Amino acid sequence: MGFNSSKGPSFFDLLTSQADQLVIGVDLLRTLFSAPEDERKALRKRLHEIENTGDELNHQLINKLNQSFITPFDREDLSDLASALDDCMDLFDEAGDLLVLYQVDNIPEPVDGLLSRQIDVLTKCAKLTAENMPKLKRPQDLRDYWVEINRLENDGDKAYRKTLKHLFDTGLDPVTIIKLKDIVEVLEKCTDAFEDLANTVESIAVKES
Repeated sequence: MGFNSSKGPSFFDLLTSQADQLVIGVDLLRTLFSAPEDERKALRKRLHEIENTGDELNHQLINKLNQSFITPFDREDLSDLASALDDCMDLFDEAGDLLVLYQVDNIPEPVDGLLSRQIDVLTKCAKLTAENMPKLKRPQDLRDYWVEINRLENDGDKAYRKTLKHLFDTGLDPVTIIKLKDIVEVLEKCTDAFEDLANTVESIAVKES
């Protein structure tokens, strides 16, 4: 039987820390995309470290769930929140990893600009999540958060479709097109992951209202 674990950081503290790591992660991802190829491996290593920190925070929250008899929300909801935050970070890490492994460089316009637009959307999502996760004790007050994340996800979809369109019009060799397409799709999955996170917050708000 579990017990009410009051030791260590609260569930809200752990979720907030996960969200804070997303801001660090997306900033590293942006830097990695614009960095010279010889600097990318070091940046990828740092991004891996941030992803590992996110994993550890996720594990701490799951352990706390297993040790707690009383939780602020349904156990499944808390687990889903932690998992959604972790998914976002995993996809940041995957995008950075692909950029290094594929050795993609000299991305032509307008594809490069559209990739930057996708990362802009992810940056806004990460910062908005970090700003609002500390307010999770009153999820009913976070309507503006999940509405804005859904709007940003729509912006990300538009950038994704335009990127694919221009990518196939670049005249690049097929292998390079496939590599860039993989990266573009991972960034799109990350935008979707932020929407899943916001939807989970909205679901909790409905239950708690």
